[in-house]
Amino acid sequence: QVQLVESGGGLVQPGGSLRLSCAASTSIFSIYTVEWYRQAPGKQSDLVASITSGGSTHYADSVKGRFTISRDNANNTVYLQMNSLKPEDTAVYYCSAKRVATLTRYWGRGTQVTVSS
Repeated sequence: QVQLVESGGGLVQPGGSLRLSCAASTSIFSIYTVEWYRQAPGKQSDLVASITSGGSTHYADSVKGRFTISRDNANNTVYLQMNSLKPEDTAVYYCSAKRVATLTRYWGRGTQVTVSS
């Protein structure tokens, strides 16, 4: 069983930055696609960004140009650098790793991000 642990959330003022980390208990990111989702209170979960095993990235329109997803295979960690944060970015952010070939998906427990003055 693979465990994913998110960290790096917190309270930040509008315009500020945070870097979220998603650490895996074993080396899987070289063969799994990693996705960051977020869920705000009372809203559905939305895909924020993803990075494939080959390094291709995808971003939701709402975060393009502000968020950057990256991967450090040696440390089994995926990062989400979030800049120019807005109050509407406030949510619980979840890391997920999926492998379509084996229909396998793992989830972390989430980390709270609050953007407020």
